[in-house]
Amino acid sequence: MTGWVRVVGLGPGDEALVTPEVRATVDAATDVVGYIPYVRRIAPRDGLTLHESDNRVELDRAAHALEMAAAGRRVVVVSSGDPGVFAMASALFEALEKGPNDWLAIDIRVLPGITAMLAAAARFGAPLGHDFCAINLSDNLKPWSLIEKRLRLAGEAGFAMAFYNPRSASRPHQFATALDILREACGPETLISFARNVSHPDETLRTVTLAEATPEMADMRTVVIVGNADTRRVGTHIYTPRSVV
Repeated sequence: MTGWVRVVGLGPGDEALVTPEVRATVDAATDVVGYIPYVRRIAPRDGLTLHESDNRVELDRAAHALEMAAAGRRVVVVSSGDPGVFAMASALFEALEKGPNDWLAIDIRVLPGITAMLAAAARFGAPLGHDFCAINLSDNLKPWSLIEKRLRLAGEAGFAMAFYNPRSASRPHQFATALDILREACGPETLISFARNVSHPDETLRTVTLAEATPEMADMRTVVIVGNADTRRVGTHIYTPRSVV
């Protein structure tokens, strides 16, 4: 097969945070596939076809990319952040597993990007400086009971945590429940940071304690970072020490 698929991360928003590897790959593509706002970050040009689709058709999108690559097209599947973090890389391999055996011969590569989580952490300082985990708080693809369990166990284990999709219009009350679990598991004085639209011109940053946190501080454009018992302020910065006593 002469076609290929590259699953790439466009970073959190600022074009300066797109890697040179990803830029060069997009320049070589014949087709770009992805969620509408991510595809619209790609400049149109002769010889490039842009394929926009809705956010909840990941498997259809992935299968379309594989079909075009099998036909000889050079296809880039775009995600925000990193494609392997709650994004399209996993969906593509799921479609590959379910698809025809011929697809296994397609040249597929995943190209990393800067996640919103890492961009947000850098803005605050180093709140993820020691052991941490990332949890998607959306229950679209897993039950809320599992999310509650993971929150509780991660807090009890002393992980710093980064949360994606904390609060949406369709589930406005779940983040309040998450905060209650975190206060109990981590303690009310634990620091929690909110980064909204990180790397965009209207970026906002805020750090409070869990006791002070309210659900309205987060929405779907917010990355939330919860420290552990050792996370602290130094001047205007937040960091988690690498050493544990």
